[in-house]
Amino acid sequence: MPGLYGYVSATKWLVDAEVTTFDRQHYWEKRGWAKQGPIKTQSRIDRPRRRDSLPAGPVTAAGIAWAQHTGIDRVEVRVDGGPWRTAELATDVSRDTWRMWRVTFHLGPGEHTVQCRATDRAGHTQPEQRRPVLPDGATGWHSVTFTCA
Repeated sequence: MPGLYGYVSATKWLVDAEVTTFDRQHYWEKRGWAKQGPIKTQSRIDRPRRRDSLPAGPVTAAGIAWAQHTGIDRVEVRVDGGPWRTAELATDVSRDTWRMWRVTFHLGPGEHTVQCRATDRAGHTQPEQRRPVLPDGATGWHSVTFTCA
């Protein structure tokens, strides 16, 4: 079912089917998961990777962002707690697909931390507070620490 995490809607093998409502506890709920697991506005950093060692100078941070049924309006990225910069977004295929992003920073030698946050077309920005995956999907700004030499 589009817009819900896989534990709610990812059918692998179908033996029989029963039409019900959400008024009873199902398999994953009995294991601590929420009744519904809506896909949240999120982004992640794919490059650089954690603990990478890169040359000082231009460093491109890149990743993906998603907000099913709404679409991504923008992704912002910052280094070492500095000002947020708006990332360049790839072509928007649909409001239900991941959207690639990138931004280049000029960095000196030393350890650096890059963070990202996404904002969907409804104006909802990915929350800063980190929460675990259980019970209904993780939240928080993704960050990666790496070194420039």
